[in-house]
Amino acid sequence: MQLPLYQAKAEFFRMLGHPARIRILELLQHGPVPVRDLLADIEIEPSSLSQQLAVLRRAGIVVSIREGSTVSYALAGGDVAELLRAARRILTELLAGRNELLAELRETDAPTPPVAATAE
Repeated sequence: MQLPLYQAKAEFFRMLGHPARIRILELLQHGPVPVRDLLADIEIEPSSLSQQLAVLRRAGIVVSIREGSTVSYALAGGDVAELLRAARRILTELLAGRNELLAELRETDAPTPPVAATAE
């Protein structure tokens, strides 16, 4: 039996739901990156990086490229980069809305100046 589309989408987003995986994908947006550079930029243990790359590779989102003794990774397609750009736009809008709300809350929580008594 085939998974319903909504469930397949949920699995896809669950697979993306790790900060190291998102960081890897961000770093790969501009082209292939050697594993040693990923390690330097992400600052995680080599075994953890290897595990996260394996998850992305099994999902078909990244591909490995071997040149001599150097192994690099690249995005399998441009759609993932577009997804990351869309996520950035959505987060920017959400955070802008929160900042507006926070500013509004600060204005309403600001102490009101005392009313000057008028002489009659």
